[in-house]
Amino acid sequence: MNNHLRVAAGGIALLACSMLGPRICFAPPSEGGDADLAALAVDLKKAADDVKKQAETTSTEIKNLGKVTEETKKAADEALIKHNEISARLTEIEQKMARTPGTPERRKSLGQQFTENDEVKAFLAAKKSKGSVSFSTKAIISALTTDADGSAGDLIVPQRVAGIIAPPQRRMTIRDLLTPGNTDKNAIQYVKETGFTNAAATVSETAGGAKPQSDIKFDIMTTSVTTIAHWVLATKQILDDVPQLQSYIDGRLRYGLMYVEENQLLNGGGTGTDLNGIYTQATNYAAPINPTAAGNLTKIDVIRLAILQAFLAEYPANGIVLHPSDWADIELTKTDVGDYLFANPQNGTEPRLWRLPVVETQAMTVDRFLTGAFQLGAQIFDREDANVELSTEDSDNFRKNLVTIRAEERLALAVYRPESFIKGAFATALAA
Repeated sequence: MNNHLRVAAGGIALLACSMLGPRICFAPPSEGGDADLAALAVDLKKAADDVKKQAETTSTEIKNLGKVTEETKKAADEALIKHNEISARLTEIEQKMARTPGTPERRKSLGQQFTENDEVKAFLAAKKSKGSVSFSTKAIISALTTDADGSAGDLIVPQRVAGIIAPPQRRMTIRDLLTPGNTDKNAIQYVKETGFTNAAATVSETAGGAKPQSDIKFDIMTTSVTTIAHWVLATKQILDDVPQLQSYIDGRLRYGLMYVEENQLLNGGGTGTDLNGIYTQATNYAAPINPTAAGNLTKIDVIRLAILQAFLAEYPANGIVLHPSDWADIELTKTDVGDYLFANPQNGTEPRLWRLPVVETQAMTVDRFLTGAFQLGAQIFDREDANVELSTEDSDNFRKNLVTIRAEERLALAVYRPESFIKGAFATALAA
């Protein structure tokens, strides 16, 4: 009569069968033993002797012939391979023998949990011909989030999202508005007309008649090349082991330079090492015509009057710079019946106002505006493009396996005609 023992463990069914009595057809095969280890130890010694012999033959051939023959190379390779195979097999058997039934293991297999279960032991001891017993792994797995014995914590592995989640980056815009240039000097000098008395007039044809004299004044202007730079430390090992990290740091450091450059080009104070920014040098807004003629003033009206001010100074504006909040406020302008004045919420429109492109940047302060002839009025001179360099020869980097990663750029800004730029505050302009 066949006896059956069916055990349900976490959805896995194990069928135990017996021909002469209850027994479980479930046992790990026995591998290795003292005899196996002894035999392998003898084989390993022979293999080691063979490797030593081939090494001596190789040394002799190099001394006598100046090279190693192909036969010796082949024999040496075969001896080394055989030695490694025997050594690996010996290690494997030693490890398996170390895991004896009497040695407690950190985490038991499902088979061990089954055979050591009290209900299973009682069933086997009774030697019943009929019946069944079951156990659940829920009682054996005590926790899912620890590394203690009986825990499944190591089975739960977090899902790693590829790459590095970087913070948002600002879109840089001011540089694209200006005339580009390059220099190999540490300063830029240019001659600027700073005064002009125009006395031109009609004159008499009478011989010897005096002609009116006009006066023109010139000054030499100088703007210095400035350096924008920063650095970070990293371990040499992490850069070697995670190649993408080096390119990531490279990109972040370059972005840091551009972030400061954008603010310097616009708002640099012109003192110390700061650039003398466009907004800093721009001409203050002053309505060139009576603003009340247009009725209740809006931000849109103020921009139009600033454009007119630049035009009357003989510098037709080609761009407008606003903070995104102010541009959004302008786009949300509606008619008396609730229709958007010029924006299309469904399809959107190119940021333009009074036929000029609108540049949105958070480098501009909220409630401020700037318009003018950007390409005519200012120019960037790049002395050294943004670059990133690595060095271990910094401080005690060599001893600590550290790498200094430095990013820097050098540039100058020449604002030729400050009167070609008009700046102001909406609150002040609307209150006038």
